[in-house]
Amino acid sequence: MAQVSSPAGSNAERSRLYNRGMVLDHLRRQGEAGRAEIARASGLSTQAVSNIIADLMKDGWVIETGRRVGLRGQPAVTYAIRCDAGAALGLEIRPDAVLAAWIDIGGQVLHTERIALPSATPDEVVPIVATLPDRGTKAGIVATSVIGAGIVMPNPIGAVSLDELSTELPGWQSTDPQDVLGAALGLPVTVENDANAAAMAQRVLGPAHDMGTFACLYFGNGLGLGLVTEGALYRGAFGNAGEIGNIMVSHPSGVRRLEDVAGRVALVRALQTDGIVAETVDDLAEQQRERPRAYTIWLAQATDALGQAVQVLENLFDPEAILLAGAMPATILEELVAEIALSDHSVAHRPNRKHPRLIAAGAGRMTATFGAAALVVNAALSPRLIATH
Repeated sequence: MAQVSSPAGSNAERSRLYNRGMVLDHLRRQGEAGRAEIARASGLSTQAVSNIIADLMKDGWVIETGRRVGLRGQPAVTYAIRCDAGAALGLEIRPDAVLAAWIDIGGQVLHTERIALPSATPDEVVPIVATLPDRGTKAGIVATSVIGAGIVMPNPIGAVSLDELSTELPGWQSTDPQDVLGAALGLPVTVENDANAAAMAQRVLGPAHDMGTFACLYFGNGLGLGLVTEGALYRGAFGNAGEIGNIMVSHPSGVRRLEDVAGRVALVRALQTDGIVAETVDDLAEQQRERPRAYTIWLAQATDALGQAVQVLENLFDPEAILLAGAMPATILEELVAEIALSDHSVAHRPNRKHPRLIAAGAGRMTATFGAAALVVNAALSPRLIATH
């Protein structure tokens, strides 16, 4: 008789790790909880939860936080994740700089660094990356507490038909960044694109902390999309899911790419046509306050184009919410959310929603860097990822 292979998670060790991840994920989302509450949410028995909690406390991942008085019986003991049980390093490689951020597993930012690059070739980047563990130690971060590193590099990944967008980093096409950067750091490494990392930043540090399925529109050099389903990133067959900036939308001048209408670079270029130089986040915030004609035209066209994209995204993906994040002023993201006309012809148009359909979140130049570190934290606290590593 032919043997049937066991599904992932069916053996005792995988089951133990998966169940451990479910408990940690519940505590991450709720902040604190008692054993009975965790058992109801996870489907585990109270005894199984008690055993897992005991193991997590022994390993230093969970602490007792107090007692919650119920309607009857003894007050329930509550537990929470011990935020300083571990730390994660996030690293973003840009054409002109390496950005680094350390966070603890509770999502608290511990330290950040920006290191200028003469160029972003592997020969320049790798030696700088190799100095980061020592830089963290000098900032007071215990090296043995760092459980892994997330690394953000431009997307698309690998060879695709979008040749002009394939990479902004010279010399990396024949180099495996996971291997060379992992060796330089001496840590387990996860490599992602900026939109996926930004999405995970919202789950670990931002307003999506209690969401399992959501989308994150990321304003970087282009316009990307991070998709999270049941707490895990959706990457597509070849790692390039989320290239939403390349979808075509209606525009007064004809059909155009979404990021050419609504992206950050599109705003910068629109202002340049009026003789306004605005390249930094602070520059763009100033132009929003002053409201030159070029800004108001961009805003009207961007909100119309994004409204088209949001309707498609909602009907295809059915997210709990769509978050806008990235290297844009928070006030512009908030204005976009306020001005985008949401269609009634969407599965997201329903009563009794827990979250708004659109949320402004995660603004700032280090959103993807924090997200890179959040990738590591999410993996450590996720039942899906723990079960498969």
